[in-house]
Amino acid sequence: MNTLAKNAHYNAIRQAFDTPWPGPRADGILLRNANLQVVIHPEDGCRITSLTAFGQELLRQWHPERRAFQYGSFPMIPWVGRMDGATFTFNNQSHAMQANKPPFALHGMACFAPWHFSEHSPTHAKFIFPLDELWPWRGRVIQRFTLEPNALVLSLTVETEQHDFPAAAGWHPWFKKWCGQADEGAPEESLQLAFDADWQERTGADELPDGKRIPPQPAPWDDTFGFRDNLAVTLTWPGKIQLTMTANSNTLVVFDKQPDATCVEPLSGPPNSINTAPSLVSKDKPLTITTRWQVAKLQPPGL
Repeated sequence: MNTLAKNAHYNAIRQAFDTPWPGPRADGILLRNANLQVVIHPEDGCRITSLTAFGQELLRQWHPERRAFQYGSFPMIPWVGRMDGATFTFNNQSHAMQANKPPFALHGMACFAPWHFSEHSPTHAKFIFPLDELWPWRGRVIQRFTLEPNALVLSLTVETEQHDFPAAAGWHPWFKKWCGQADEGAPEESLQLAFDADWQERTGADELPDGKRIPPQPAPWDDTFGFRDNLAVTLTWPGKIQLTMTANSNTLVVFDKQPDATCVEPLSGPPNSINTAPSLVSKDKPLTITTRWQVAKLQPPGL
């Protein structure tokens, strides 16, 4: 990635997760239909920087004080969340990543360099991220965005050029607690979550799942939940928007301990799963995770 030498912030995010970050630049790639509008910035971790449904902004926006992992919705590849000790083992060989939140390697490699634009129509876009010298194996990640009349469909596919390797993938969206332009409002108008998880991953002293499953606990959360079948969660902004998130995976991370936004993350496996329960990527079997965000407009109370 020659880009690393040309753009200091790409290298800086490898060293420290909270390094100053330039945020989105230029206008981004716009997808739009009658009900939804999506703006994607390939140079900014190929993240969604804006998602509006029926004219209401649903994602926390960038401003100059934001760091790289604090806004929009960005992909996490080829691992998700925290990697324990910034190291993983495969075929009895240890591989070290850069510890950008010691002792962890945090949130994968999507922000390490710009993604390559591949396809674009008014309602579809495709981007590619090469896995090269910063990853022990050669491969690539493909991210697709597709607008349906009332839904956004996202997919991540991790491929290898030759050798098998372990991986995980998913998204880290920051949903506003009050949709639209407001960053705060009445408690009864704030974002409400509803999901029926089959278990919660118990968190150890190191902030990682310790392998034990417990009954789901009440909010507030900074926790990982599991589903026997594919995950489903409903996000409701009362009287405004309802978003139903589904995915072909059974892991969900929820972080709701900040005043203005909540993370609701569909993942192929729990944080540190590249060590504990990785998906094996082979030439015949890439890793693909797909999530669908169905939206509906709600009637204001009393109407």
